[in-house]
Amino acid sequence: MTAFPEKLNKPYEPANTEARIYKLWEESGFFNPDNLPARHQEPFTIVMPPPNANGRLHAGHGLTIALEDIMTRYQRMQGKKALWVPGADHAGFETQVVYEKKLEKEGHSRFKMDRKELYDEIMAFTLESKKHMEADVKALGASCDWSREKFTLDPSVVSEVQETFRKLYRDNLVYRGYRTVNWCTKHQTSLSDVETETVEKNDKLYYIKYGPFTVATVRPETIFGDVAIAVNPNDARYKEFIGQTVEVQHPEGKLSLVVIGDEEVDPEFGTGALKITPAHDHNDFRMSETHKLSRVEVIDQFGKLNDKTGKYAGMKVAEARIKVVEDLQTLELIEKIEDYAHAVPTCYKCDTTIEPRVMPQWFVKMAPLAKLASDAVRDGKIKFIPDNFEKIFLYWMDNTMDWNISRQIVWGIQIPALVCRSCNVGVLYEETIEGSECNCGGTFVCDTDTFDTWFSSGQWPLLALGYPKSQDLSFYPTDVMETGRDLIFKWIPRMVIFGLYLKGEVPFRTVYLHGMVNDKHGKKMSKSKGNVVAPNELTGKYGADALRIGLVIGNTPGNDIALAEDKIKGYKHFCNKIWNASRFVLTNTTGTTLDTPRPALTPRDEEILTELNTAIISITAHYENFRFHLAGEELYHYFWNTFADIIIEEMKPRLLGDDEVSKKAGEWVLLTILVVNIKMLHPFIPFITEELWEMLPKENKQLLIIEPWPKPF
Repeated sequence: MTAFPEKLNKPYEPANTEARIYKLWEESGFFNPDNLPARHQEPFTIVMPPPNANGRLHAGHGLTIALEDIMTRYQRMQGKKALWVPGADHAGFETQVVYEKKLEKEGHSRFKMDRKELYDEIMAFTLESKKHMEADVKALGASCDWSREKFTLDPSVVSEVQETFRKLYRDNLVYRGYRTVNWCTKHQTSLSDVETETVEKNDKLYYIKYGPFTVATVRPETIFGDVAIAVNPNDARYKEFIGQTVEVQHPEGKLSLVVIGDEEVDPEFGTGALKITPAHDHNDFRMSETHKLSRVEVIDQFGKLNDKTGKYAGMKVAEARIKVVEDLQTLELIEKIEDYAHAVPTCYKCDTTIEPRVMPQWFVKMAPLAKLASDAVRDGKIKFIPDNFEKIFLYWMDNTMDWNISRQIVWGIQIPALVCRSCNVGVLYEETIEGSECNCGGTFVCDTDTFDTWFSSGQWPLLALGYPKSQDLSFYPTDVMETGRDLIFKWIPRMVIFGLYLKGEVPFRTVYLHGMVNDKHGKKMSKSKGNVVAPNELTGKYGADALRIGLVIGNTPGNDIALAEDKIKGYKHFCNKIWNASRFVLTNTTGTTLDTPRPALTPRDEEILTELNTAIISITAHYENFRFHLAGEELYHYFWNTFADIIIEEMKPRLLGDDEVSKKAGEWVLLTILVVNIKMLHPFIPFITEELWEMLPKENKQLLIIEPWPKPF
């Protein structure tokens, strides 16, 4: 007879269990694949998308941790040498924004601080925040190898990121160029295209008399920087003007503008004639390159009109627009004004309207690198789940633009270069020395710009495994990159590009993309809206297991989900159901253990085992094919509806009867089903299953975390 576990007499309390179980796992050493039993030979690798080390985990992180831990635990039980590498991202611009908000609340500004002082303060803040973030990851049950954790500002990581820049420079794949960039006037830095958000705004469309033309524009305040008028070369209304110079009146004088023909001009927009301001519009800048036009900057870095605008100098853009329009109306140069809805790029962190500026920046030549990535995907080297994201990936790779990797912020990895402010030439540190003279007569000084955070995180799969010399590169390429669907054009392409460029191999074989985790109404979570639900709040109420399984069931890859607290509460009830059903089984099977040989079974017992085998095969197939939402749903329904509601109820008369043979068969069947379910549920709800496993009657029992995955009987 086996002793009944006294713990089962009390309700299951996650708060009294989870920390103890996690410590048990950590002390076992089994998060480290080097410590796994001998049967674990074939590697299975995931590198964690490193959460930003600037605060607590958000709901999206919770989903990431749940899905990746499910994959890792499943593959570990399947006998794989499973490695899940954790990390933390310094998150350059995002973290500096978080810290700037802290400074603002304290009445300070980063623009009045010494660079080193600011960097050191942000470092201290980040390292402290990193502790809380990592505690949240552990609280969710993440079975990652903490001995291999990487931070994107570790000295070895910084060194390799800078070395990648040097390699790109020597391979003529990075250059310092003078082009329009996305400029945030609040944060005083350039941003890449993927760091801007397009917002639908209602503005006015002004029809301005421009010599013999009428042009339509939403930006009359940039009139002082106009250098041309553009029309479509096939537009019969304007063909005769192409190549001519026309005189245009504005409130501060006159302009002589050349008329150009360009296929980019839409004859259906406005009047079909456009004012061209290359210094303050990306499309106009491209036309200026094609037609060799000059560029006249009339808006400064703070979003104010400069001294080229006469009486408007010093005015912010919005104010200047009103004043310029009033003066144009006085001159009878406004033909009409219409309401106009259009897409406006804004800073994704502060919603400030982006101000295009022409300024020297470091750019990566994307076309040759993007071709490496698109060729690899077309050759089937990377699988996307869901597969429609392959088309999105290829679209971005086939239509890529050179990537601005310079950021005018303190927090990040510094670009290892010197620049001449006179001619804006840039060179590597080792090519010259600071203070030396440039060919233009200027002086080379240290480049204070830092890398776009995607430049370092784009190398993450390699850096996380110790590139270029670590033995851990035997785990490369990794098996799965699981991340949010919004990163299909931000992060995924950069990882593929750098993996192929630096190592000659794709960084992962499968990309699994989850949707956004929204509030219970399907709205995007936002602190300003007050609808943010943090994982640590839900785990405190209902336990990590309930949150994990609640995040995954009903969540199809690539689709957004609504996180309702009631749903998590419902899965807490499911965990209680498992606990109570286990109590019943262990109370009534004290004469049977997991080592008991299979007894003679009744036809109904055989039928029950056949159903169990069907469930094992189906659920395993779901795990293998990344259908975790279906695996969880089938496990839930099998345990609750089939096992607890039908099989246990059927068994009660036999367990209470006098037929010892029937009783022993019933005990064996119940215990067998319970064990199979505990094992198959473990990747989803690891804490309660490990706790129950500890109570199951078996000799020489190991931790559930390394138990073999169940096979059909």
